[in-house]
Amino acid sequence: THIYPDGPAPYFTWFAYGDKSRIPEQYMAIKRIAEQAMVDAGGTVTHHHALGRDHRPWYDKERPELFCTVLKGAKVALDPGQLLNPGVLFDPS
Repeated sequence: THIYPDGPAPYFTWFAYGDKSRIPEQYMAIKRIAEQAMVDAGGTVTHHHALGRDHRPWYDKERPELFCTVLKGAKVALDPGQLLNPGVLFDPS
């Protein structure tokens, strides 16, 4: 856990009993519930480790539309072939 001037950045470890043959699905179910609770409480899913595909549904809700427009413009200028992480920050257009 780290503390910054605008608040803490806690790190969480999840532990739960479950079906060993379904670990990835169970993990994602717990992660979705936890992240929704964080966003509902006014937190963010991005922090300083960037975004990643797992966090995309919440990022779409947090990110201002104008910022998305700016990101899309930068993406077109810097990555016209859409090679770098397509679909991570916004849907490819």
